[in-house]
Amino acid sequence: MRNLLPLLVAAACAADPSAWLGGSNQKGGKATYEVKDGVLIGTAVAKTPNSFLCTDKAYADFTLEYEFNVDSRLNSGVQIRSNAFDKDTTFADASGKAIKIPANRVHGYQVEIDTDTTNQGNRQWTGGIYDEGRRNWLFPGALGGDKAAFSEQGRRLTKVGDWNHVRIEAVGPRIRTWLNGELRADILDGATRSGFIGFQVHSINKPDLVGTQNRWRNVKLAEVAPNTLTKGEKDEGWTLLFDGASTDAWRSARGDTFPAKGWQVADGVLSVLKSGGGESTNGGDIVTRRTFRAFELMVDFRITEGANSGIKYFAQPLLNKGAGSAFGLEFQILDDARHPDAKQGRDGNRTIGSLYDLITADKDKQPSPVGEWNHAFVRTSPDGLKVEHWLNGRLVVSYDRSTEAFRELRARSKYAAPQFGKEFGEWKEGALLLQDHGDRVDFRNIKVRDLGGK
Repeated sequence: MRNLLPLLVAAACAADPSAWLGGSNQKGGKATYEVKDGVLIGTAVAKTPNSFLCTDKAYADFTLEYEFNVDSRLNSGVQIRSNAFDKDTTFADASGKAIKIPANRVHGYQVEIDTDTTNQGNRQWTGGIYDEGRRNWLFPGALGGDKAAFSEQGRRLTKVGDWNHVRIEAVGPRIRTWLNGELRADILDGATRSGFIGFQVHSINKPDLVGTQNRWRNVKLAEVAPNTLTKGEKDEGWTLLFDGASTDAWRSARGDTFPAKGWQVADGVLSVLKSGGGESTNGGDIVTRRTFRAFELMVDFRITEGANSGIKYFAQPLLNKGAGSAFGLEFQILDDARHPDAKQGRDGNRTIGSLYDLITADKDKQPSPVGEWNHAFVRTSPDGLKVEHWLNGRLVVSYDRSTEAFRELRARSKYAAPQFGKEFGEWKEGALLLQDHGDRVDFRNIKVRDLGGK
């Protein structure tokens, strides 16, 4: 089965496929695969488990498009960011529940193919996201999506017995799918960030299904480079605040130009440099030239040992008349194991992912080890009042900054001091800020979606 997928892509695409797919292998069951006239054909056989034709290469951030046409009696799918290890392993879900995965078992995200009009009330969940071998349905399911509405949309979009087009975008912990041009699933989940792609032929349990076939064609796979936007992100209104080279979107929190020292751009990474751990004593904080009332913000960040920094929003650079950082609500960046700030504040509310000095991040958060990339996602409601912090695809903080509960938290925090003002955190709009706290921290993939607000 070697090199079958490159042959498929070569037949379907004019560009050199070696940049996309570097060989293939079969895992799981014994279904047969062949390529005819640029179409990958998977044929069901009896008495064998699910079969997968898988890429040799693992893919992290990518877009994948294909067309499929399957026997309407079959269930199928395409694995993404999937793995199969040669030893038994254990996977812990968000609640900490341990899921045992046998050796050589294919597991990971599966983008569903479901055109069976007789299955479970004609649900037609093509484009849904199933966690093969682990948590079962994610969308619709544990990570969102109304099942009845999803079924209704699926019945409207699906061309039973004909060719259908699927597009997948997997960037950071966000995975989205489209069926025949319409968005189907949108999840944030950081359980697996890289793995192979595999075309599934499902196991069968009826003799009359022997010989039924799944077909795929026009397979197009492209890896997504850092500091770029996908088609889906552009269509949704996302913009880059850092393209890997230019700092034009930023200025010093205390001036109109970008800092002349203390910050560095190299190899597509924006870094605040180590300078002894002081707060805003070297290059100083940087803020966006634009302000926002409601937004979604994504940032990849990587800490060094013992590092402290932060991502602030609704920042007010003109309010702090003294030394230190500009005022704003803060998604804390910290090496919890080594920096003393982790033990200060109240109940750990100065740890990574927390709303600094106000709300402690969820205890089940899963930060990446020092030296590896983390993904921060901050989003507000359209009116800018409700705010969420996500760390590596997990919701770790949620609050409403217009409530008495928020004001009570503020009254028990450092922000009760007079210099912060009576309306700290309730400003209608503000800048986005990356903090200089005297430690080396790296940033990339800084993207924002302006939601407008009133």
